[in-house]
Amino acid sequence: MDVYESMHPATPPEAAPAHASGQHGHANHAHDQHAGHPGAGGHAGHGDHVAQFRRLFWWSLVPAVPVVALSPMFAMVIGYSVPTEGLLARVPALLGTVLYAWSGWPFLSGAVGELRGRRPGMMTLIALAITVAFVASWGATLGLLAHTLEFWWELALLIVIMLLGHWLEMRSLAQTSNALDSLAALLPDVAEVVRGDSIEQVSPADLAVGDVVLVRPGASVPADGTIVDGEAEFDESMVTGESRTVRHGSGDAVTAGTVSTDSAVRVEVTATGDDTALAGIRRLVEQAQASTSKAQLLADRAAAWLFWFALGAAVITGAVWSWLGEPQEAVVRVITVLVIACPHALGLAIPLVTAIATERAARAGILVKDRLALERMRTITTVVFDKTGTLTLGRPGLVGVQVVADSGLDEDGLLALAAAAEADSEHPLARSIVTAATERGLALSPATAFSAEPALGVQATVDGAQVRVGGPRLIDELGVADPLPDSDNRAATRLFVVRDGAVVGALELADEVRPESAQAVEALHAMGIKVAMLTGDARGVAEQVAGELGVDTVLAQVRPEEKSARIADLQQAGQRVAMVGDGVNDAPALAQADVGLAIGAGTDVAIASAGVILAGNDPRLVISVIELSRAAYRKMLQNLWWAAGYNLVSVPLAAGVLAPVGISMPMEVGALLMSASTILVALNAQLLRRLDLTPR
Repeated sequence: MDVYESMHPATPPEAAPAHASGQHGHANHAHDQHAGHPGAGGHAGHGDHVAQFRRLFWWSLVPAVPVVALSPMFAMVIGYSVPTEGLLARVPALLGTVLYAWSGWPFLSGAVGELRGRRPGMMTLIALAITVAFVASWGATLGLLAHTLEFWWELALLIVIMLLGHWLEMRSLAQTSNALDSLAALLPDVAEVVRGDSIEQVSPADLAVGDVVLVRPGASVPADGTIVDGEAEFDESMVTGESRTVRHGSGDAVTAGTVSTDSAVRVEVTATGDDTALAGIRRLVEQAQASTSKAQLLADRAAAWLFWFALGAAVITGAVWSWLGEPQEAVVRVITVLVIACPHALGLAIPLVTAIATERAARAGILVKDRLALERMRTITTVVFDKTGTLTLGRPGLVGVQVVADSGLDEDGLLALAAAAEADSEHPLARSIVTAATERGLALSPATAFSAEPALGVQATVDGAQVRVGGPRLIDELGVADPLPDSDNRAATRLFVVRDGAVVGALELADEVRPESAQAVEALHAMGIKVAMLTGDARGVAEQVAGELGVDTVLAQVRPEEKSARIADLQQAGQRVAMVGDGVNDAPALAQADVGLAIGAGTDVAIASAGVILAGNDPRLVISVIELSRAAYRKMLQNLWWAAGYNLVSVPLAAGVLAPVGISMPMEVGALLMSASTILVALNAQLLRRLDLTPR
């Protein structure tokens, strides 16, 4: 059972009400139990829970200090005296009652829900301990029970430490689930509908199937549709994740949220609202997110075991001491067993490690939104990388220059000529050419008479010559032959440079592979993890990149809506899959994967759908996440064993198992051991800070 996963199962409402449980599912969080609790506030998500537990912890700490300081038992343990009569002597009872009723309410109401669902866990264990301590302490205060059963200080410490643990836990869980808002933001604020000879501006929500909308250069398509007039290059990267623009003309389908980069087109709407591709992506994200984290949590299971262990031990203790003719001793022993059965360390064991792990990750450029995702990384057997923007830079770069032998130009001269002609173009390929020339320090001649023609490219006058730059369609249009040998780079886009009607060379542009990608793949292989690459590119392009990096599996020509299905296929084959992506089209796959990791430079939707965000663009950070996951898991197991081990030793001793041979554990010794276990758990968690997460 995974520790993080075991901390928060998705418990159906009919099995355990949302207010009720230490089995804190993401959808039905136990800490919604504050409903009806004074000062609890609203419940908009984990962010509210963080604020609620933070306030409750500090409010509880204030009265807890005098309760502990004025407790006779605590004073005896430390070695000082406190008043036994008068107003000060009543302070622990009065403030302890406030702490039990106010600060203990989350645990009491949570226990009710756990018991209703017949799944006692952490909340039941805590509620049992504080309730027995409360009743016994009042009994001792009123003289009805032995003075050794005055546990006000233990009640206060237990509540405060458990609130601290829940605050840390909520802080580590807090995340912003804004995927739907990010998807909606891809659509324009207004759509321009063609009404006869006029253009009317309406909200995209008011569009109907059959409407014809005008999409201007640089504008987003407001709804799925078919082009009925015009032709343009479309930037589909925000939906497909692929950097290369796609040419669409009359009769071609276009998707809501994509952008026309160079020309105006008219689009007939074919789908609106919930029927659009974006809405479909949203549904896939919701479905995949809802299907995660169904397991019961290890910490709650440990708490359940300890609950039944303590209850059973208390019953046996009472029965045995009563049978021995010691009813007074039986009461003392039973109460002692039930109070010390809830170790402080168990409440802090996982939250402390989680908080330190997420903080350590953040310092390394790894933002953990979902601690369940971080824990699951240690079990991953396959890492799937989206190609564009993840293993590659996500933008076209100059990868080759071919010069016609008798053109009188060298590579720099050809590049400078093409860049001068492209200087006034806003096309992504043009920007890449100009950037390449600038990086080489080339001086560009001024260009005049610039014009751009869709599908053919650009033309301009440079140094008195007519220069044109465009793809294969340009030389077909000009009726000239290609004097250059075919390119060996199947992934490259080839642009020809024509001067005064003659081809003088060609430029090759392609999405460049990140320098760190090969190291990331090699390191994953060294860890025994398979690597797959997912892309919408043609298989030839994908296999060229995969061959360069040593990728095990190539999933090519995958449509955006098919990506999550490919991840599901790997999972059905027995793989534990981590998906690394950066585009809107990656969002369903990121949510479907056992762990979704978003490259920080990606879209808001991809980031919102992932459990872990890599703030940088270095794919080697995936290895850092795996190392952190494994180290944190080891610390959690160590802490849980220590916390549970304390109970396995202290409860039998408190019950008097060794009393016949003269060995007994007084309550104050049990309290000291309880505090010692908490300190040890805290120190052990701090060792996680030593972990080096620098990509290497």
